[in-house]
Amino acid sequence: MARILLPEDFGLIGMLSVFVAIAQVLTESGMGAGLIQKNDRSDDDFSTVLIFNFIVSVLCYIMIFIFAPFIASFFEKPELVLITRVLTLNIVINSMVIVQRTKMIIEFDFKTIAKINFIAIFISGISGVLFAYFGYGVWALVIQNLLFSIFTTFLFWVLSRWRFSLVFSTNSFNNLFSYGYKLLFSGVLVHTLNNLYNIIIGKYYSASELGYYTRAKGFVDLAEGTFSGIIQSVSFPLLSSLQQDKIQLILVFKKMIRMSAFVIFPAMCLLAILAEPIVILLLTKKWIFVVPLLQYLAIARIFYSLSLINMSILKSIGRSDLFLKVDFLKIPIIGLVLLICLNYGIIFLVIGQIVISAFDYIINTYYPGKILGYGFLNQLKDLLPIVLLTSVTSSVVYFLSISIEHNLLNIFFSSVIMVTIYLGLSYFFKFKELEEIIRLLKIQKNI
Repeated sequence: MARILLPEDFGLIGMLSVFVAIAQVLTESGMGAGLIQKNDRSDDDFSTVLIFNFIVSVLCYIMIFIFAPFIASFFEKPELVLITRVLTLNIVINSMVIVQRTKMIIEFDFKTIAKINFIAIFISGISGVLFAYFGYGVWALVIQNLLFSIFTTFLFWVLSRWRFSLVFSTNSFNNLFSYGYKLLFSGVLVHTLNNLYNIIIGKYYSASELGYYTRAKGFVDLAEGTFSGIIQSVSFPLLSSLQQDKIQLILVFKKMIRMSAFVIFPAMCLLAILAEPIVILLLTKKWIFVVPLLQYLAIARIFYSLSLINMSILKSIGRSDLFLKVDFLKIPIIGLVLLICLNYGIIFLVIGQIVISAFDYIINTYYPGKILGYGFLNQLKDLLPIVLLTSVTSSVVYFLSISIEHNLLNIFFSSVIMVTIYLGLSYFFKFKELEEIIRLLKIQKNI
């Protein structure tokens, strides 16, 4: 789609991301997390959450529908009025699948979730490309987003073993919301801050520059975000199930931190090294401005999955209050970095994300360190061998990659060399993370 559409088409959708994200957080209101964290959940709990999610989603959509002209006026894009009102139908559609997805996460049925996402992405992706090819412009993206939500919702309802009943329990709601409302406030704050760049770039720069940024972020989300999504989905229910066994909880927590770093660190470095051939090969040279943005974003996201695990441990032990406190601590840093970088262009804004990401990780490790004795310094000590291994491997691959001019060959050989050297050195120095991966693969093969 990026080959056919213009950067400003993606920029227009990017302008609306913050409103969609906040509405979806309000819709869930931390109730899904409450279901995961609760041990004695019932069918009444699930039905109550679904009804609540749907009602809130309708209210959110009505508010956005009313304020669509103001959003368009803020960005000085009149065409956003209709786009906003159509695209945000996703909020209502997605509200009807939160409970089914949550129940599958509780049951660790990630295989079904993956199948649903793959089918929905495949069908909506093909549809989006066809609409883009026939000249629908930004509406191809709108249609693709809507179709993804529709097919996802349909498949979750068909494949989920849980069946909805028209029951709303006040006791269930009070119990779940008393835990979830802190995550609600935290979620609104986090999604506002995460999408602040879209607002700033869309307002103070141009739709094209925002389009470049969203494409760069899209690559990073695909490479790192997919893994982080899996980590977040697995870590919270797994850690929640161990909340009564502190020793085992800490052991699993430590293992998750090391395993995440072992995979993410080299993957993000490889993405930064191969940013140019990837962008040119997949998007063509008209998107060349994406390259530096992608490189800096890849570096910024190195510690993101580790931050998620540190936050998941707080949710799993029922300390959603600390979850909110941690997020508030980040506001001054983000505000200061944005003020410094704003006047120097989009490149400096993205570089600022590296600084923010590093501070976020340090802040996120504070309470796990205080409560469980596994904070920043202890985590850094465990991660140092992986950092050194990644640095050595990446340096070798970087100097080899600059000598290969053909984009496809560069991507192929650099990736093979990276994996070979990284795993070879891991095996030679007996990294426990590699042994764990081999053990998991053997278990999966036997299954």
